[in-house]
Amino acid sequence: MSISTSFYCTLLLILMSILNYLSRLQPTISIIAKMISEVAYNVSLKIITLWSWWWEVNNEDEKLARTILTISVPALVFLWYKLMLFYTTKASTPLPPGPYGLPLVGYLPFLGSNLHEIFTNMAQKYGPIFSLRLGSKLCVVVNSLDLVKVVSHDLDQTFANRSSHIAALTISYGRSNIAWSNNNKHWRNMRKLLVSQVMSNANLNASQTFRTHEVKRTVNQLFNNLGEKFNINEIAFNTEVNVVTSMLWGSSKSSEDVSIGDGFREVEFKIMELLGAPNISDFLPVLSWFDLQKRKREMQQQFEYVNEIFDNIIQKRIKTNLSKTDGADGNKDFLQIMLELKDQKDTSSSFNMIHIKALLMDFVTAATDTTSTMVEWVMAEMLNNPSAMKRVQDELTTVVGINNIVEESHMPKLTYFDAVIKETFRLHPPLPLLIQRCPSESCKVGGYVVPKDTMVFMNVWAIHRDPNNWPDPLEFKPERFLNGKWDYSGNNLKFLPFGTGRRICPGMPLGNKMLMYILASLLHSFEWKLPKDDEFELREEFGLVAKKRKPLVAIPSQRLPDATLYM
Repeated sequence: MSISTSFYCTLLLILMSILNYLSRLQPTISIIAKMISEVAYNVSLKIITLWSWWWEVNNEDEKLARTILTISVPALVFLWYKLMLFYTTKASTPLPPGPYGLPLVGYLPFLGSNLHEIFTNMAQKYGPIFSLRLGSKLCVVVNSLDLVKVVSHDLDQTFANRSSHIAALTISYGRSNIAWSNNNKHWRNMRKLLVSQVMSNANLNASQTFRTHEVKRTVNQLFNNLGEKFNINEIAFNTEVNVVTSMLWGSSKSSEDVSIGDGFREVEFKIMELLGAPNISDFLPVLSWFDLQKRKREMQQQFEYVNEIFDNIIQKRIKTNLSKTDGADGNKDFLQIMLELKDQKDTSSSFNMIHIKALLMDFVTAATDTTSTMVEWVMAEMLNNPSAMKRVQDELTTVVGINNIVEESHMPKLTYFDAVIKETFRLHPPLPLLIQRCPSESCKVGGYVVPKDTMVFMNVWAIHRDPNNWPDPLEFKPERFLNGKWDYSGNNLKFLPFGTGRRICPGMPLGNKMLMYILASLLHSFEWKLPKDDEFELREEFGLVAKKRKPLVAIPSQRLPDATLYM
């Protein structure tokens, strides 16, 4: 047992003794103290395998952590004692049921790495809604259709805020973007701008040339390197980021004057990792100043990298006076529109440079990461189900033609292919717990009180795999989506890959277009196989976005007879 583990176990035994003493002094917490005392003896074994997911520190950090926690223990135990008195006497309506945790840290030491799976298993014990305390934060997890409807439809206005999150605050310019902003006038204005200026049908149609150019470029690159191994996520990411940046500021990564940088994929992966990584400072705010796990420091580094890119792009646009010049086709890109809005003094919506960069950050990170992740999952499921891949390619041959290339106009006719994508979304929702919601006032859900500012998770992963909603839920069966009644709008609560209610993902139209078009082009243009002796698996790595634990690597070979179709 390491010094760090011994320290934590000793600390827990001390806390157990304090609780036993407090239980004799105050009967109102005797039951809680007794239960905590019973589980404390097993904590030493649990903490060795579980706590390390939350706490990964080097020797210097370890010394600092021990010092801080040792000093903080008496004060925090006293505060916990007072809080328990408050919660056990104040409410006639109970909180949702859930597991008992430890003083100070709550249930944190007992959580493993795959929260969506852990929460699903906990729901089998505690019911479709349960609560747990993580440090000083109360969390509520909703796992059923009926209760998701209450949270995201019946009480959508109440549950439309976001829970405070240090990494998110850092990367979102202080929650100035769409994803992490609370439900307020600023959020509504920003969302309206994005939907009207980027996601409208007119603008999506106008940007089709960007998508066509980048996908053809990707196909040509693969054709020139037939037989080599390719990381599928990397292929999709590079294609998507070029499309998105073209739409946002009228150029792609290949344009040297406004390059987003070849290292951006690694930076974005780090951003998404930090957004989903546990941070003890989020759950014990008294420790946030010390940034013990360096989450804020690391996110600040990623923020500065991307912020510098945005500053350079914006300044070059201003200096060259491009903000006053339409594109070659008469259309304005998103950056141009935002700069003009910023300079308008009589507009009802107030936008500044921070808002512009926050929206760029929102769009670049969300659109590229989610789409590339889902391209990888769909390809993985088809390589694992050769009959499904053959049927998709046969459909492409029928609809597109073996002597033709895929166009976006073909997409509505690819019904089985669409079903394959939806079935992959069902099994691998990109955000298995969505982004946490936070009620603006105390309310009731499922007969239990959910206090104001509670962190609320909606477990989409559990709903998508619930046998009450889906027969044979663990089986890959695209046929279940062939009846035509399924879409991504979130109205049918059995299928929520993009969320539902007012906080549904606003980038859904573009994401769906790009996902289908990239995949259809890859599958129509090439045959794909796995490298020999390469172990194949479909395990997930939990985060804000659930990625494939082992990156998918595959080898393309020519499928179309005419080589000129690859040029």
